[in-house]
Amino acid sequence: MSDDPHAKTETATADDVLASHPDEPELLAAFEATMAAWAGGDASAFADGYAEDATVVLPGVHLSGRADIRARMGDAFAGPLKHSQRIHQVRGIRSLGPAGSPGDHAVIVLTRSATVFAGEAEPPADRWELATWTLSRRDDRWLVEAYHSSPAA
Repeated sequence: MSDDPHAKTETATADDVLASHPDEPELLAAFEATMAAWAGGDASAFADGYAEDATVVLPGVHLSGRADIRARMGDAFAGPLKHSQRIHQVRGIRSLGPAGSPGDHAVIVLTRSATVFAGEAEPPADRWELATWTLSRRDDRWLVEAYHSSPAA
């Protein structure tokens, strides 16, 4: 995977760390759907990727539950995040339990992420973050249970 801070997309290959997870295509699709909902300013579609009781922790922000995420993102998409895009470069996926165990239906995903605001071609280097996502399989789809990000060093 590229370490270029300006790269907007990355493609996983059979040699990447992602290839070891059997649900890689579904997990990557969940991230693509999240980015598409953000780019479309669609707070409902964005929040639908989160569990009903999900938590989001950002510097100075705590969101609790899908309804809170939907409401706060709706306000943000109508205001400061209008016409912005979110980039998530998946760096690794690991299961929380061995194959066949209940933890096999939960994963931790590490991403390098940034927001690109309207009028920008790419985010500045100091806007990149490292994020940890906890996802679980519920009703045959992956949902975000918890999200936390902090500025990348």
